Amino acid sequence: MDERDEGLRARLVAVGVDLVAREGVQALSLREIARRAGVSHGAPRRYFPTHAALLSAIARQGFAGLAQEAAAAVAAGDAAAGTDGGAADGAAAGPRARILALGRVYLGYAAANRGMFELMFRHDLLENAVAGEAPGLRETSLPLFRVLVDLIARVPNRPGTGSPETVAGALWANLHGIAQLWAWGSLQLASGTDDADPLLRAALDAYLGPERP
Repeated sequence: MDERDEGLRARLVAVGVDLVAREGVQALSLREIARRAGVSHGAPRRYFPTHAALLSAIARQGFAGLAQEAAAAVAAGDAAAGTDGGAADGAAAGPRARILALGRVYLGYAAANRGMFELMFRHDLLENAVAGEAPGLRETSLPLFRVLVDLIARVPNRPGTGSPETVAGALWANLHGIAQLWAWGSLQLASGTDDADPLLRAALDAYLGPERP
């Protein structure tokens, strides 16, 4: 693929990212993406053999953005640890504080990017990998899960006997449920709050045990 083709491919993806942010997943037709990119409606097929392949490339940009925010949250925790002299048990430096920060990033990203968040977790796209191109979304999303697993493994005195992978899976499912129900407005109505942070903290208490002073 020459430089001109790479540029057009990138433009199609960028148009899709902007379109899903402005109008939601339902707007991501091949024809509309092509129209806004200023190319014929058949042009996307030169670079993406299926509609799902193009949507997968768009969703990968969402995971890249979420990963960047997650990395910044972990780095902020590392910086706090350095400021505290590297004390492993310091509240700001501990793995639980990093998990709390990651949870806030996850919920914040879901709230600020509703269309992209919906697209990112479509099962057909998670399974999609185009031969000869970048790995499918499953390979893009799993590193984020591994960050959570590694942090959970470092939490001292966790209750129960579940492995870090099991606890991470359960906590992720809980966070995703909070994000989705919050987007629908259901949790605000049921819990009588406009602040998701207490729900996040309750989830951490359930899976990691109560926070110790």
